[in-house]
Amino acid sequence: MIVLLIFLANWVVSVERFSTVEKGVPNTDTYRVYFQNSEKEPVSPFHDIPLMAKEGVYNMVIEIPRWTNSKMEIIKEEKLNPIMQDKKHGKLRYVSNVFPYHGYIWNYGALPQTWEDPSHIDSDTGAGGDNDPVDAIEIGSGIGRTGEVKQVKVLGVLALVDDGETDWKVICIDVKDDLADKLNDIDDIEKLMPGLLEASRDWFRIYKAPTSGNKMNQFGFNGDWQCREFAESMIRDTHKLWKRLMRNEIGEIRTENTKQHGSPGHLTVSQAQSIISEQVKFSLDGPGIPDWVHEGVFVRRTVSEDVCDAVDDDDDDI
Repeated sequence: MIVLLIFLANWVVSVERFSTVEKGVPNTDTYRVYFQNSEKEPVSPFHDIPLMAKEGVYNMVIEIPRWTNSKMEIIKEEKLNPIMQDKKHGKLRYVSNVFPYHGYIWNYGALPQTWEDPSHIDSDTGAGGDNDPVDAIEIGSGIGRTGEVKQVKVLGVLALVDDGETDWKVICIDVKDDLADKLNDIDDIEKLMPGLLEASRDWFRIYKAPTSGNKMNQFGFNGDWQCREFAESMIRDTHKLWKRLMRNEIGEIRTENTKQHGSPGHLTVSQAQSIISEQVKFSLDGPGIPDWVHEGVFVRRTVSEDVCDAVDDDDDDI
């Protein structure tokens, strides 16, 4: 009887595992990271990986490991939505080492099966969504890898408004981290990891400044972090918006998937495998990260505090 109960308990809390398939050459625009489930079936990290791993625990797709600079992201415009390096003006994007930070200061990624709808004007920020899955930062001690799917506990959220678009930043922690049991809401972070919330807000405010003429990002709620309850409510709302996306195939977002049976973008496993097999063969025989990426950059924080007010119509150029 005891053995049966243990078996049932393990079955209830089991979490689906995912792995990656690399294609192309890193540090070039041919590089792609595709996903597959434990059965080696291709899946979309945007549409097929479940939002919830189990009750109270979310799946998070790591796009950018901590301390790195390459701007990797789930690409919504390609079939099966692989991770690849973003480009701007035809060049691969890297985030500057804005003093005193080095690259991304946490593991950065996205919550699957969420969507920030541009046509949905958020009542709290007064701006539409940025047309991407909800971003997340994972603050545990471990350094993730691109394509890793972590199980995380949501702790709060920051309302970034980037170029007039709502761009929520969920803060969370790997459930396996030593601090996970002690961190349950946004206030716990300041108690156990003092300075992290302030540094994270500062990072989001200035990280684009070196390439945007020193323009600073704005925030809703005067830059205040919102609690776990608020964050989870926002996540539920964006999950509903994702469901609508899957029914209607809106804009240029590719909805090809292998697990959303009955959706317009559903593919057979063989069709999905063909998409991956057509890509450039993986090779490490390519360029490294440019030397300039490792240089430090200094930003003068001279913008008034009303930069944090997302509803200030006088700052249209920010």
